[in-house]
Amino acid sequence: MSDLQAAEEDELDKSKAPLLDHLIELRRRLLWSVAALAVAFGGCLYFAQPIFGFLVKPLLAAGQHRLIYTAVFEAFFVQIKVAFFAALMISFPIIASQIWLFVAPGLYARERRAFLPFLFMTPVLFIAGASLAYFVAMPLALHYLLSYQGDFGGIQQEALPGVGNYLDFSMHFIFGFGVAFLLPVLLMLLERAGLVTRKALVRGRRYAIVISTVIAAVLTPPDAISMLLLAVPLILLYELSLIAIWFTERKRAKEADKASA
Repeated sequence: MSDLQAAEEDELDKSKAPLLDHLIELRRRLLWSVAALAVAFGGCLYFAQPIFGFLVKPLLAAGQHRLIYTAVFEAFFVQIKVAFFAALMISFPIIASQIWLFVAPGLYARERRAFLPFLFMTPVLFIAGASLAYFVAMPLALHYLLSYQGDFGGIQQEALPGVGNYLDFSMHFIFGFGVAFLLPVLLMLLERAGLVTRKALVRGRRYAIVISTVIAAVLTPPDAISMLLLAVPLILLYELSLIAIWFTERKRAKEADKASA
């Protein structure tokens, strides 16, 4: 065993604690996470109407200037859901840091250095996917879906979307695109854990293209433009993941050579 490995073993031994201490630490991290979510929810509930006003801008850009609600409590529950979704996104960095602080003591120093970048990549990629959905995919989808309005043989067909229906539509897009953009993080974590290899991912490229197309078809309306807006970035992210894994493999190989020397 090298000196570096022995030092890491000593560090890990020092961080060991009884099961009760781990449970107390877990409770403390959960309380901090719940407190952060609760504080964010309170603030977002106060600003729920402006937040919802931000979400309806793609609908306004598509030419729809009216939303309705038919159930008595529908508008109220929409405000609650808007506040909760916004609070979840705002408090995510704190929740993720609490998870990291609970898990990190049980990892070697080199493992902490390896996994820390994924913690920073997750919100960046999620925001990139959500931004693509909000600024590009949603306006195009709404233009297509609202184009069915008009005079059909003497009958006027008009779109009157409900507030709850539109919120579900926008959250479906934003969270769907955001989670889909986490594909590189998932693949790199699976490779880091030894569950897949880069060669296996390269061989499975054609299946990845098919799966990306299916995911895009499920998460977007049935028009080709919206589907391509998600399918093409997913395929590109898959290729970028292969490149990133290639660099990490080379780095690990160099570190192994230094350790053996």
